[in-house]
Amino acid sequence: MIRWFLFTKVGTSNLICKSQSGFSYQQKFSLVNVKLKWVKDATLDDVVTFDKDLKAASTLVTLISSSPQRILPIYHLVCHRGQLGLPIDLKLSTFIRRYPSIFLESHVLDTGGTRVPCFSLTREAQELREEELHVLELNQSDLLTRLRKLFMLTRNLSLPLQTIDQLRWDFGLPYDYRLTFIPRHLDMFSFVQLPDKRDGLKHKIWDDELAVSELVRNSSSQQIEEDMKSGCLAFPIGFTRGFGLKRKCMEWLKEWQSLPYTSPYIDASHLDPRTDVSEKRVVGVFHELLHLTLQKKTERKNVSNLRKPLALPQKFTRAFERHPGIFYISKKCDTQTVILREAYDGGKLLHRHRHPLLEIREKFAGMLREGLLDRSKGLYKKSRRVVVEEDDPTKHGSRLEFDIDTHEYYSSKLLDDKIGKMTN
Repeated sequence: MIRWFLFTKVGTSNLICKSQSGFSYQQKFSLVNVKLKWVKDATLDDVVTFDKDLKAASTLVTLISSSPQRILPIYHLVCHRGQLGLPIDLKLSTFIRRYPSIFLESHVLDTGGTRVPCFSLTREAQELREEELHVLELNQSDLLTRLRKLFMLTRNLSLPLQTIDQLRWDFGLPYDYRLTFIPRHLDMFSFVQLPDKRDGLKHKIWDDELAVSELVRNSSSQQIEEDMKSGCLAFPIGFTRGFGLKRKCMEWLKEWQSLPYTSPYIDASHLDPRTDVSEKRVVGVFHELLHLTLQKKTERKNVSNLRKPLALPQKFTRAFERHPGIFYISKKCDTQTVILREAYDGGKLLHRHRHPLLEIREKFAGMLREGLLDRSKGLYKKSRRVVVEEDDPTKHGSRLEFDIDTHEYYSSKLLDDKIGKMTN
């Protein structure tokens, strides 16, 4: 149960929200030292738990399905481990074997006779991947718009590729976006070398029509006309039951909500970073950033290196702790995930925020749970072994060995074709 508040102006707001007096107000009022306690929200924690292992499994599905023969040896998959977010002490092959409803395991014997695990996809997983590609194609325009808005939040319309890599899952970018998505939009993006010598991506075109924040877009239905004109827009605030907001904190929050709202798409270098008005701008930046993501959430570490590109002050992430009514920090799954509270009703993403790609991810998550449960029941017993000797003398008699589980869907002919491709 969440209690929602939408604080509007207090008595002095007509004065402080005028452009000239507003600037004076910003410089005089220093950052108020208010600290609100963190309170566990089990329903939003479940949102993070739901995604556990999903990102890693989906990335592996993408890699395998994109390979020419739709099967890859473990040493090839290990090269991408850094993008999977798995615990350091967890072997990648162990993770993959947890989900036999998604991945099929086979082995190739190298020249030294060592069994090298190889992984392909089950029929259902491959079909779901093809459905995902179809959804991505249908929603190219939406993805392009959200990516452009992300770049328009930055100071120089550019970001390091490493930063984009960290955000691609949250934005729904294809894993190989550098080779597939960006080349289709070279009229808007270009690969560049950043001043710090890192590889980056630059957005070429500014669009005033896109430079409208979600808060402004929705404000007409949430706040009174006078607030719209004055620029004193308030953020939707919600607390879980039992939060126990003290009177002093409530008064500060009302006053803070009445401060001028600075769009995240305009230059805010005139703001003193030691003021509450500057902090409200920081909150506005992350409010907009989270709205651009598919599930209105991202890991805290993903934004830790955005300070310079977004022109944010030092210690900018403390805004998450100071505003638990806007952001919830989940500490599940050995990480910190920042969630936009207003986007959720309990543990469910509001319908107006649901993206078609999320339906695909939910299907993948269902397959993961089903496979894990069936595996625990012993339903994936090895039933037969197929060994193929290689006739190529240059291979020194190496051979391919396939373990076929009881849930294998290949017919004998398809299996022979599959093995034939591997040996050609």
